[in-house]
Amino acid sequence: MYGGERLSNLGAFDQTVPDADALHKALAHWNHVRLAPSAPSETWREDLDQDLRMRQLEGAFVEAFRRHVAPMVEDVPSDPEGFIGWFEALKDHGPGQWDALFDWLEADASLDDLKWFLTQEAAGEAGFDDLVALTQVKIPDRAKLELARNYWDEMGRGSMRGMHGPMLSRTTAILGLAPTIDDTLWQSLCLANTMTAFATTRRYVWQSIGALGAVELTAPTRVSRVDAGLKRLGVSPEARKYFALHAQIDIEHSKAWNAEALVPLVSEDPARARFIAEGAVMRMICGEQCFDAYRQSLWGRRGPFAYAAE
Repeated sequence: MYGGERLSNLGAFDQTVPDADALHKALAHWNHVRLAPSAPSETWREDLDQDLRMRQLEGAFVEAFRRHVAPMVEDVPSDPEGFIGWFEALKDHGPGQWDALFDWLEADASLDDLKWFLTQEAAGEAGFDDLVALTQVKIPDRAKLELARNYWDEMGRGSMRGMHGPMLSRTTAILGLAPTIDDTLWQSLCLANTMTAFATTRRYVWQSIGALGAVELTAPTRVSRVDAGLKRLGVSPEARKYFALHAQIDIEHSKAWNAEALVPLVSEDPARARFIAEGAVMRMICGEQCFDAYRQSLWGRRGPFAYAAE
């Protein structure tokens, strides 16, 4: 495991958030409030003070995480061809890839197991469309165009019925799921908080592009197994549509992201390769620790599959 238990220690930055669980629940609640449309308020000064405190906590976490992954990206190639080769190899050898959890979800999990898994995933969903929209601000033109094309797909190419975010919301509604921050494992919240920190902080824009690219690269095999598991259990095509769609569309998204965003960005400035790599590896470590926590919760430490993934 790349992330290991050490990520649980990246939380003791303030006496009010002494551990990872407290940190990521606090960050998740703050992100929910700060990204929601609002109105002018007489408490705007107090709100700014709170934002400053939370941004300092967020920054301390991200910088500690960056130090954690530094040895993993120190030899990343900085030429475009070498970098893309390194990046695409993450699909086969990156953190969390081919976790046994997904074979189990496809072939053996009960409907209640899948509902629990999807509740955790939905509660930790940061909103890929919004992350892309936030990330693309002021980036170079060719990469910006690719992010725009990706965003347009997320928006259902102008059809409300085809929008990906509401499509996932329909899945949760059909299955009767009720995700909440306080009932979600901190590992799932950590994933969303990390992605949100990248997309909302301009000094992490290249990490955000790497993290989003890693999602496109690695998601298809996982979501196809989730779709197969739901189909096995008789879940309707409408409830499975989000997973069936992403099992196919993300393959093409990944190819385009690598060719039209990563290649030109690294060609223009080879120093970006290291930051893009950081974001990709950090996103995959977040996924890896989610899968480990999900297995422990679903199977138990002494369950029949518990030793297969160790």
